[in-house]
Amino acid sequence: MHGSKNDIPAAIETNEVVIQEIEWGDIHVGFESYHQAFDVTPLLKGLPDDRCQCPHWGYVVKGRMRANYADHEEVVEAGNAYYLPPGHTVMLDAGTELIEFSPREPYQQTMEVVARNFEAMMQ
Repeated sequence: MHGSKNDIPAAIETNEVVIQEIEWGDIHVGFESYHQAFDVTPLLKGLPDDRCQCPHWGYVVKGRMRANYADHEEVVEAGNAYYLPPGHTVMLDAGTELIEFSPREPYQQTMEVVARNFEAMMQ
């Protein structure tokens, strides 16, 4: 399977962020563009240690993100491939674009919590 950013549907499209995603077999694929700085941390509340428990592999096309763990922080910049093991939060700079791959089931479990938190924040 293959696809380009132009072929993958937008699941979320706001002034702040555009996330295009698709599932290929057991892998979730996401093309993510952040127009404004974005801190994922509040959306992870309720997960173990209030941190994402899904591993992610990806590539930063533009910009920069900071992955925060209980004991350290990693900075991932444009041109870097990355692996985020379980137990992280992420902060993305405005203008960041990335491509990310995650195992489908842990990703879906995480997104159930994220969706509830996002809905609560909007009320």
